[in-house]
Amino acid sequence: MIESLNSPHIARVKALIGSRGVKERKKAGEFVAEGLQCAREALVAKSGPKVETLYLTVNGRAKAEEIAELSQFNTVDVSDEVMKQMTETITPQGIIAICTIPDTRLDSISLNGSRKFIYLSEVQDPGNAGTILRSADAFGMDAVITSPGSVDMFSPKVVRSTAGSLWHIPVFESVNLEDLINRGVRGFSLGATGSKSLSEYVSTGDTVAIFGNESRGLSTSENLSSIESVNIPMPGKAESLNLSAAASIVMYHLSNMPR
Repeated sequence: MIESLNSPHIARVKALIGSRGVKERKKAGEFVAEGLQCAREALVAKSGPKVETLYLTVNGRAKAEEIAELSQFNTVDVSDEVMKQMTETITPQGIIAICTIPDTRLDSISLNGSRKFIYLSEVQDPGNAGTILRSADAFGMDAVITSPGSVDMFSPKVVRSTAGSLWHIPVFESVNLEDLINRGVRGFSLGATGSKSLSEYVSTGDTVAIFGNESRGLSTSENLSSIESVNIPMPGKAESLNLSAAASIVMYHLSNMPR
């Protein structure tokens, strides 16, 4: 059991979640998944990020053993104090998984005429990004795709916000929207001044719903005349919706369209 607070294991985890985490994650090709919910998905998922190392306290090991046969994983037992040094949460659950970042490329996205994708254009808030990915999983979207300049989808806050859905739906990062549209995917964006109500929107072919930055909105659509703009009718008095709430409404609508 690791008990030293000077352990290189602590340094490894903290490097992946610290202020230079984005650079470290890209360099190592790894990210940190903390807590029972993410660990459960990481241990049993047939696809998605693979577990490279599992750090466990005594209580964490007992929980993990209820989920999967741990002999097939590289496990490291640590004390409660060491676990506290490794985490960002106030009350750690005793389980941290170091997982590999999947090698995903745009040309691996398969199109069949009925695919439905979510595209995040320079979305910055980790909570929004993680919640949108979770909703994309719930509503049966085929992938979440992000633009250059968007939040790192494997940062600790995003991973926690996905509540395990990161293991259910593929993520493609730093993809130019033009490249996706040029593959024949039909795009539409959401905006208060959209020319068509979402309820009237009908998807024909592979479709991508595009969501812009929380404060600036969508800038890339200015150069893409093929992108249609839609709005969500709001008969109430609220001026606007949170990005993740609006995205969930759009995905619900898409999920009810025939494939």
